Amino acid sequence: MAPRLVFVHGIGGPRDPAAELAHWTTALAAGMRAAGHSALARSLEAAPGAHAAFVSYADLFGRPQAQGGDDAPTEAELLAAFVAELVDEAAEALAEEGGTPEQLRILDHARAEAAPAGQQQGAPDLVRRALNVVTTLLSLRPWDGAGEWITPKLMVRHLGQVSRYLARSEADADGTTLDVRIRARVAAAIGDGPAVVVAHSLGTVVALETLHELRSPVPLFVTLGSPIAMRTVVLPRLRPQPPAVPDGTARWLNFWDRDDVIAVRPRLEKDLAPGALGVRPVSARIDSDGLWVHTATKYLAQAAVAGPVAEALGAAPGSG
Repeated sequence: MAPRLVFVHGIGGPRDPAAELAHWTTALAAGMRAAGHSALARSLEAAPGAHAAFVSYADLFGRPQAQGGDDAPTEAELLAAFVAELVDEAAEALAEEGGTPEQLRILDHARAEAAPAGQQQGAPDLVRRALNVVTTLLSLRPWDGAGEWITPKLMVRHLGQVSRYLARSEADADGTTLDVRIRARVAAAIGDGPAVVVAHSLGTVVALETLHELRSPVPLFVTLGSPIAMRTVVLPRLRPQPPAVPDGTARWLNFWDRDDVIAVRPRLEKDLAPGALGVRPVSARIDSDGLWVHTATKYLAQAAVAGPVAEALGAAPGSG
């Protein structure tokens, strides 16, 4: 049986699943053509629903928040820590690649804003600190033109979805927490498999945890712009611990763009233990055009991403 393609989105506002499925498959088809798989690209564009499913869960973040347990880290604390680690990752990247004096100055300022003030802070103070840091970070090239697509306030709101998911709180009337409700939607789309799972941003965390619960056969797991390797906030809060590749995953490709403010430098090969099949993640850098590259379609249109997806779906290398 040919595997089904399952897309899992990341941070952001509510989506129209049908429109997003068409948008993602169009981008993936462009990448497939660039990789030499034009026949599959035509088939995918002609009938996206016959080959793929788009998992939408952003609407769940719009519901009223419930209070978590007293011993759980607050969402505001997680948000502040997440933003602080983004700054550290950006600084590490500039140190590796050689930043300009102005870039280094901006990052030093962002680091100072991200540093704890010394006294205990309430949620409003933590959110305000995160907003200040993001405002400074987005002034750093190449992201200084991103205001056309995203404002600091909107970005903080979207980044807050990561902390809300990892807080494992916001139980509904049945006692089911937000993260469990989100994973249930992904699990319904994957089913018993086989499935090629392509996940973006926060969706990479959601998909990883879902695959551990399902243990479905996954010939290929693709992560795009993933925060999984964030060692302070994300990695130690993954479930299950210690972090590992799901047992049913036969191949895991992780793609990152150096201009993606959310994607961290890949360390997944070192940070995740192999699954039952002995698989470890394999990371590769891609370079997209434009100012704001943290969108799934930027990644999907790359031949390096779309080629392996096409082959996993059953297309022969060089077909079409």
